[in-house]
Amino acid sequence: MESKTRNLIALAVIAVLAAISFWQAWPPAEKITQGLDLKGGLSVILTARPLSGGTLTEDTVQRVENILVERVNGFGVSEATVQRQGQTAFLIQLPGVDNAQEALKLLGEPGKLEFVDLASITDTATADLIVKQIEAERSEESTSTLPKLDSTKYAAFMTGEVITDAQVTTDDYGAYAVSVSMDDSGKTVWGEKTTELAPTQGQVVIVLDGYAKSAPAVQTPILDGDTLISGTFTVDEAKGLAAVLQSGAMPAEIVIDESRVVGPTLGQDSLNKGLLAGLIGLAFVAMFMALYYRGLGIVSWVSLGLYGIIFGGVLAILSALNIFSMTLPGVAGIILTIGVAADTSILIFERLKEEVEGGKTYRSAAKSGVRHAIATSIDADVVTLVSALALWFFAIGPVKGFAFTLILGIIIDLVVAILFTGPVVRMLAEGPMMKTPALFGMKGGGQRG
Repeated sequence: MESKTRNLIALAVIAVLAAISFWQAWPPAEKITQGLDLKGGLSVILTARPLSGGTLTEDTVQRVENILVERVNGFGVSEATVQRQGQTAFLIQLPGVDNAQEALKLLGEPGKLEFVDLASITDTATADLIVKQIEAERSEESTSTLPKLDSTKYAAFMTGEVITDAQVTTDDYGAYAVSVSMDDSGKTVWGEKTTELAPTQGQVVIVLDGYAKSAPAVQTPILDGDTLISGTFTVDEAKGLAAVLQSGAMPAEIVIDESRVVGPTLGQDSLNKGLLAGLIGLAFVAMFMALYYRGLGIVSWVSLGLYGIIFGGVLAILSALNIFSMTLPGVAGIILTIGVAADTSILIFERLKEEVEGGKTYRSAAKSGVRHAIATSIDADVVTLVSALALWFFAIGPVKGFAFTLILGIIIDLVVAILFTGPVVRMLAEGPMMKTPALFGMKGGGQRG
């Protein structure tokens, strides 16, 4: 009775997991994030090279990465990524981007961080919009970002080359602020300008690549270059502004080594073909299991179904957390793990048949057979898991997607085997299998009881 209770509890747990997973994953096209090779978009590999007369230090490459992140965020594309590859290369992926030429132009431009006196902007409409937006931010009613300025209608009094450091800190009231340090030339220009603006609390617009990022008011003259930019910042806003100030102008030459545009039609066609291949493979596996193992083959069908549902639920949850995006290599990993899941069922069924043919009762054979088969499956899965983890940690690009789904598949396969396949086989061995062994692919033998 105790064994039966444990089996029923395991089945109840797997049923709850499957229900939650189905709820999370349906419809999968909306709940599971699609990567660039499925959704379509732009993939670019950029390399940073030293400017003439300069050197390419780690600090320089980090500043290049900060600027690229800022530019990528400016596209407003979800799932956009900037990944460092090697010492000086970056892989940038922009799913759903239609205008590839404009994107490439923006990514490769030298970049410019400028400080502009708000009063010097001749486009009064833009200047008024900046003032209104700053006032809205102060009252926490901000609903839009600051606008892009027309380069012909303003002149910067200082550029970002003078910035030596920018860090998130807090002001005297405990609110988030950004602390800025400048070199000697910056101290001179900044001191003169803040002395001029302080009496009227004039505003300085911080502009990156033509876009106004902030417009703090000057409270007092700042002669030593150490400046505190305060406002109604959240911690993320303060970090963003600090990143803008740290990056300054692009400190290196950016070379586009490779660019690849993937159309959404091509991506979906590839996905459909991949899914079709997976379904055909699954159909052959299901047919073999039913013909060879009969009733136990039907058990394997249900276990594979539960495996797929739980897998989808996990991917949907990871997608919602912006941790996962489905790619074609990821689909390949899922298809491969279907074979791994079927293999676990085969190990359980074959070990059961061996135990029965060895003279054990069906009940005893099921208990020991399931235990030993799952232990063998774990041993085999550990080898695959080590290989998948090696791919995950050391590979780059799409290979990581393959490794990630392979790792998940191995873990979920063991969960289904422990909570469903094993308990069901043990329960069948206590009744139906003893009465009609041929129905379950058994050759008879086995003691009753």
